[in-house]
Amino acid sequence: MPEPTGTAKLAGEILPGVYHFTMHDDRIDSQSDSYAIIEKGKAILIDPLPMAKKDLKKVGPVAAICLTGSCHERSAWRYRRELKVLVYAPQGGVDFEETPDRWFKANDRLPGNLLAVHTPGPTEAHYSFFLERNGGVVFCADLLTNAGGEGLAFVAGEYQDEPARTRASVRRLLELQFEVLCPNHGDPVVVGAKKAIAQALKKDAATSA
Repeated sequence: MPEPTGTAKLAGEILPGVYHFTMHDDRIDSQSDSYAIIEKGKAILIDPLPMAKKDLKKVGPVAAICLTGSCHERSAWRYRRELKVLVYAPQGGVDFEETPDRWFKANDRLPGNLLAVHTPGPTEAHYSFFLERNGGVVFCADLLTNAGGEGLAFVAGEYQDEPARTRASVRRLLELQFEVLCPNHGDPVVVGAKKAIAQALKKDAATSA
């Protein structure tokens, strides 16, 4: 899938060294979000959207790009060429537009000290990233959305390979110690993330009953 048209807005620094970018994604006619974390003065881009040069400069220099799955390449390959950095992607991922530089698997440590957490459901090779500092942050990609002001919700089943495994993956996330949840579609949950996830699971179970 080509990268979105337009430029993502730098929404702010949601935690020390964690930056949030957001835009209306013309490819899906909905909100898309990406993040940059700063570790030892270097930025790691997570599923990067197209950014304004001034905003990219603000979070840079960029050390690496980390992808949660093949469906979130977005601007990764352009930035690889422009910034001359490596792209890390999940082992077993398919249909990448270009070949990643490094493959990772479950429990690998990625640049920025991100922990790769296998969270299948959207696809088999789908990952979340766990950042242990700042009280714990989970970047959860396509498991949950937080768009439209209605709270966390599961991505529609038609966009999931195995919706039941997506639910299981979300339940396993609750075993991690974190306070902030950063989805790829919708605003980050910066207060009470685990409570919000529990509510989403409860609502989903009631809807499915």
